[in-house]
Amino acid sequence: MTFQDIFKSDFLENMAAVSMLDMAAALTLAFLLGLFIFFIYKKSYSGVMYSASFGISLVAMTMITALLIMTVVSNVVLSLGMVGALSIVRFRTAVKDPLDIVFLFWSIAVGIVLAAGLLNLAVFGSGFIGIVLLVFAGRRPADTPYILMLQLADEEAEERAKAFLSTRVRKLNLKSKTVEAGRIELNYEVRLAEGESGFVNTLDEMEGVSHVVLVSYNGDYMG
Repeated sequence: MTFQDIFKSDFLENMAAVSMLDMAAALTLAFLLGLFIFFIYKKSYSGVMYSASFGISLVAMTMITALLIMTVVSNVVLSLGMVGALSIVRFRTAVKDPLDIVFLFWSIAVGIVLAAGLLNLAVFGSGFIGIVLLVFAGRRPADTPYILMLQLADEEAEERAKAFLSTRVRKLNLKSKTVEAGRIELNYEVRLAEGESGFVNTLDEMEGVSHVVLVSYNGDYMG
């Protein structure tokens, strides 16, 4: 058998038909499980700015993956060409929350499993993963970090502000310090005592303190 005979083989040219019932079942379950993934994402989201478009893309990605894999398994030559076409795709959007990658991979995995005909595995696996994410990812940390930004007139004001803060917060950690002519800017990571933030008003009234900002901090967003 020559090299050309291999590529002329009926095996490579064979197109396995996907029945309408299989397509309907796979795409319908892909839509429903995509909605379930969207629901889990919305309930377990703990970031600062929720993106509804990302949640909707999870539904679409589940259905598109199922459709794509059903096409791939129907013909060997088509699958090789599709792999080559997809290899040039580049995603430039930065994913700030590592948990977003989990949901993206979950959507893709469900689409692949459904297209493979393993419907029970897709349903049971998605339910189990959803429960795990709700239990662990949905928890809010009891010790919430905050970023405190101060603008001070001189070093004396800095020492007074630091001494005052050490008595009003449970944890004080200097993150950055900027010194310019006639101005000192400090960024502290603080842990509040039982959520008490009234000290910010007192701090703003201190001599030499010109600007005070307290913001919640989740690791990827500030200000």
